[in-house]
Amino acid sequence: MSMESTTAPQQDATGQGPETPGGHGHLQAGLKNRHLSMIAIGGVIGAGLFVGSGAGIASTGPGILLSYALAGALVVMVMRMLGEMSAADPQSGSFSAYADRALGRWAGFSIGWLYWFFWVVVLAVEATAGAKILNSWMPGVPQWTFALIVMAVLTATNLFSVSSYGEFEFWFAGIKVVAIAAFIVIGALAIFGVLPGTHSPGMTNLTGNGGFLPHGIGAVFTGMLTVVFAFMGSEIVTLAAGETADPKTAVRKATNSVIWRIGVFYLGSIAIVVTLLPWNSAAVKGSPYVAVLDHVGIPGAGRVMDLIVLTAVLSCLNSGLYTASRMAFSLSRRGDAPRAFGKVSGNGVPRTAILASVVFGFLAVFFNYMWPATVFQFLLNSSGAVALFVWLAIAVSQLRMRRILERESPEKLTVRMWLFPYLTWATIGMITFVMVYMCTDHDGLTQMILSLVAAAVVLAASAVVGSRRKAAAAREALAQA
Repeated sequence: MSMESTTAPQQDATGQGPETPGGHGHLQAGLKNRHLSMIAIGGVIGAGLFVGSGAGIASTGPGILLSYALAGALVVMVMRMLGEMSAADPQSGSFSAYADRALGRWAGFSIGWLYWFFWVVVLAVEATAGAKILNSWMPGVPQWTFALIVMAVLTATNLFSVSSYGEFEFWFAGIKVVAIAAFIVIGALAIFGVLPGTHSPGMTNLTGNGGFLPHGIGAVFTGMLTVVFAFMGSEIVTLAAGETADPKTAVRKATNSVIWRIGVFYLGSIAIVVTLLPWNSAAVKGSPYVAVLDHVGIPGAGRVMDLIVLTAVLSCLNSGLYTASRMAFSLSRRGDAPRAFGKVSGNGVPRTAILASVVFGFLAVFFNYMWPATVFQFLLNSSGAVALFVWLAIAVSQLRMRRILERESPEKLTVRMWLFPYLTWATIGMITFVMVYMCTDHDGLTQMILSLVAAAVVLAASAVVGSRRKAAAAREALAQA
């Protein structure tokens, strides 16, 4: 398949070609406002919140609330910057397209392919997690069979139409939202001693057992390393907005709501856990949400949580396949991926980009079953810091894009980053701090080194593709002369 540039569409003031939804050769405008609203809300609620938060609480104590608050503030800043650029110029490639324009082709190429790589690895992680849950319900069926079924079903929905993806995600995300909302309400009633059989714990669990910061202030930053990656997925809404009838309005609403989404779903639910139960409880470390439900006397709490986690897994898998395919589509349209990835089927979906992404996902699932501690662990670690690379690229791109937009299209700045450029620089500093702090942690250092290796490989590929592009342009100019 050729990697040479396709014919470029007419560019706008931002330097990117318009990706008009609908019509021949374009993505379908099949996402409704309710789809995008739920994608925006559900995008920040992953399986990691329900399962992985226990490790953060165990390592940090009640101070994990500060870790979530700092990581959440970082995401709010990044999403505001991304919202500014997306509202001005909706693109299926989102931040990759903006990095392309603001920093150069190498940046758009590199961050786009790293992001694609991240999500196809996530496909394998989530397919395996979902298969484990289903296998625990039906142990007679091999686990790999469930992984195959889950991947096949969600691939089919993505291939059918973008509206089918949106509909599945609407209900998946809806279940997660209802579950978290119900958890917060039940937990709050228990905290105030309103539920039968419960009494108010007051501040005992927040200040007892070693205090609010039992392991010191440094544990807050260690906790950030645990929780920061749970927010990966917030940016999906800016990719999906390009397939709505009114992307600019959709982006503005979604990015404006990110503060309350993080505040309610993450800080709210984690506050319930650490207020109701001792942070060093073995049950909290294992599964904090199940522990709370057991504490307040909800029957079958474990099975209920398994169902909710399965929904979160399917939602993440569904969105991961959608996101990876749209990034591959955008890279192709900019001449940075095989041309076939940029082709759109009659129902408005990039079929080849979807199939290519799921093939890699199936391959990663195979690696997970055959060599979980070697090959698959390498894939996980080499994509571990991609979230930070993406956020850093967004912040640096916004610094440049803001000046371009102010000069060429000021009327497009319907969403503006707060206190520009000071908060942008502060965000860049915070992301850099987290990246450096990762290097003080053994697992974090491994992830950072291997992620940098992956980035170096992609940068080298960018140089090769750029060289081929220039050679092709030179040949074309010579032929025309």
